[in-house]
Amino acid sequence: MEERRISYARRFVRLLPALLIAAGAVYDHATPTDFTGAPFFTAAPLVAAPLYSKRGTVITGVVAVAVLLVMRGLRGGLPRAEVITEVVTVVVVSVLAVLINLLVRRSDERLASVREIAEAAQRAVLPEPAERIGGFRIAARYEAAQTGASIGGDLYAVQDSPHGVRLVVGDVRGKGMGAVGAVAVVIGAFREAAEQEATLEAVAQRLERALARERTRRDGDESREGFTTVVLAELPHGDGIVRLVNRGHPTPLLLYADGTVRPLPATEPALPLGMDELGTWPDRADEAGFPGGATLLLYTDGLSEARDGSGRFYDPETGLAGRANALRDPGELLGVLSVEVRRHSGGGMADDMALMAVRRP
Repeated sequence: MEERRISYARRFVRLLPALLIAAGAVYDHATPTDFTGAPFFTAAPLVAAPLYSKRGTVITGVVAVAVLLVMRGLRGGLPRAEVITEVVTVVVVSVLAVLINLLVRRSDERLASVREIAEAAQRAVLPEPAERIGGFRIAARYEAAQTGASIGGDLYAVQDSPHGVRLVVGDVRGKGMGAVGAVAVVIGAFREAAEQEATLEAVAQRLERALARERTRRDGDESREGFTTVVLAELPHGDGIVRLVNRGHPTPLLLYADGTVRPLPATEPALPLGMDELGTWPDRADEAGFPGGATLLLYTDGLSEARDGSGRFYDPETGLAGRANALRDPGELLGVLSVEVRRHSGGGMADDMALMAVRRP
């Protein structure tokens, strides 16, 4: 329904220049000689400038001038100087509209270039994982809160290692290039640690040290106050279990083949990465069964903290209960979640969202 209204609004806006010219003609025809529809003809090319191509803007200006001349010829009785002034005004504004159109198109080209660079950065920092890794079916998805944005502070990565398939999903506090830099640090440290460290707890400590080095390298309040929530998962080869280390991140969900949804909360809640100044506790991995046909869902708070019009949060556990057996493909599951959370929040989200689903065949 919302998309339909947006579509109607866009069509109406595209018709505005023609409607303004028509309104000017009707106004000229229906009012006494002392009244003029010139403001409508003047506004038409200005409205067309950001909406149409250069050719469309020129055509709009020419049509506005032509209709104005026709109306003046039909009505008569107006002083010659006044008619010339109106025509010159519409012509000058039409020329300005063409110049505005050229500036807008140039800005659009620059924006498109920036988006291409951002998308390239996203593919470099957050590459799409293979559909099958270590015998598991995997899908990942990044949803930006702002239309046109490509990357922010959410992250995900998958690494097949001698110790099993290891995954990380996280959320860096903040936005902009600082957050993107922290994302790159976390993912780089994770890929190295996932291969080298024997335990998931040791991987978490490597990420902590990597972020500490980054804070030391960078100055400013933002670097000192920044933190990163992450959940690390380990799927040992051949064992039907999953190990989790949660550092202040939303609770993962385990979707069973019969449709049951089970949250996997941390036994001992821990602080996010980068908050060791408040205290340190040893990481302890939690272990749960991960049977065949089950799907592990990891996500950031862009999903669980999306609000509807009345301020209610979206609850993925409730939303997926009884439906997990119908959403066996990880990619389909993430697609359904993306659609539902946007519908829940009225078409827009307050925060970016990263999702990862792993299914044991």
